[in-house]
Amino acid sequence: MARPISSATASAGRISYDGLVLATGATDRVLPIPGWTLPGVFTLGGAQIALKAQGCAIGKRVVFAGSGPLLYLVAWQYMKAGVEVAAVLDAAPLAAKLNLLRALPLAPGIVLRGVRMAAELTLRGTRVVFGADRLSIEGEGRVARIVYRDGGREHAIACDGVGYGLNLRSETQAADLAGCAFRFDPRDRAHLPVRDASGRSSVAGVYLAGDGARIAGADAAEAAGERAALALLQDRGLSHDSSRAAVLERALVKIDRLRDVLEAAFPYPSQWAPEIADDTLLCRCEEITTGEALRAIRDFTLTEINRLKAVTRIGMGRCQGRMCGAAAAELLAAQTRRDIDAVGRLRAQAPIKPIPLAAGLSIDARQHDPAH
Repeated sequence: MARPISSATASAGRISYDGLVLATGATDRVLPIPGWTLPGVFTLGGAQIALKAQGCAIGKRVVFAGSGPLLYLVAWQYMKAGVEVAAVLDAAPLAAKLNLLRALPLAPGIVLRGVRMAAELTLRGTRVVFGADRLSIEGEGRVARIVYRDGGREHAIACDGVGYGLNLRSETQAADLAGCAFRFDPRDRAHLPVRDASGRSSVAGVYLAGDGARIAGADAAEAAGERAALALLQDRGLSHDSSRAAVLERALVKIDRLRDVLEAAFPYPSQWAPEIADDTLLCRCEEITTGEALRAIRDFTLTEINRLKAVTRIGMGRCQGRMCGAAAAELLAAQTRRDIDAVGRLRAQAPIKPIPLAAGLSIDARQHDPAH
């Protein structure tokens, strides 16, 4: 594996290993909507990082839109920081929230905290809309308003910042490059690396933990990381606590049941994909619109995501499909009327993230230097 590289002049190299725990985390899942690339629009995760890590807000009057527990958490955090939260536009219908009743026996504290956040937002005057549909973000040069449909009527809310996201998606590129087997996970609507209850992948010596293997949250990531470490010790014949391993596995099963309930309460709006306007930007890096992708699908009779990538360059840019890959798969599935698992997954390519050219040259020079 390459060493962390902090600047263009940093050195690079390789590290040998006989055990590898991959905890690559997750990123926001986004489905393009008109105006989603305007300045002032952030993913929910980006909006949270701006507030927590940099101490700044994404606007003075902000709307949060999408789906998932993070939607309410970030809106509440902004409200507590003194920012005017104009609205929370939840893509899920109110009826879906009844599923949270099933979560009460599993994690009453989490459910009640979420209810409290929603109640505090409402009491502070934040408009909370369930079943928001047909979102579009408008403005000249930056965000000025967000438009949505509710109950068949169109509404507009003035704002100068939008936080948007549809839950999270696992970062699986490293597991793919490590040779791990994948299978489709209906709950996460994604192909994920296969692992057993201890975190062992299909590749000997490679272990998987956290949201990079399946979305389950911070508590699950911590427990899964510890469990994978115990498996690593066991596989090497080293001392390990088997009773602790059993405790961790039971905790992970319980969290997984909770996650099932949360997904039912905050479902992914799969009905949005067929409604994306043709002039909406799909791939930011390669500047490919939804209409261009749809024409390629029709003209080349495409049914598989890597063929769509080869024909259009979707997923070949700086983000390597991290932002557009899931959306392109949803679009392809909708256009060809296939299930999302049938269109496949983007194959990972190294480097996973952009690195300075000097880093690659440094590695190449070392490989050809007899002294190394």
